[in-house]
Amino acid sequence: MTLIVFLSGAVTLGFAAAALFFLRFWRDTHDELFLAFAIAFLLLGIAQASLALVGIPDEQRSWVYLVRLVAFLTIIFAILRKNRAR
Repeated sequence: MTLIVFLSGAVTLGFAAAALFFLRFWRDTHDELFLAFAIAFLLLGIAQASLALVGIPDEQRSWVYLVRLVAFLTIIFAILRKNRAR
């Protein structure tokens, strides 16, 4: 169990690093696509951290999939919006 929590924390740290990475590019360019990626990775990190910290049983983890769905829909919506702007 300890190794699973450790690896979950490492994945959370990776999501947070990616969110900060894209947030820096958004600050420099003000491109909405970078902001969408930052928000999506932040949502993914929050979902992963909550799974590791709270210890929710497997039967009650369905809300995590909704958070992940929102994150991926944010990316898809931003890509469609950017391609439509051209």
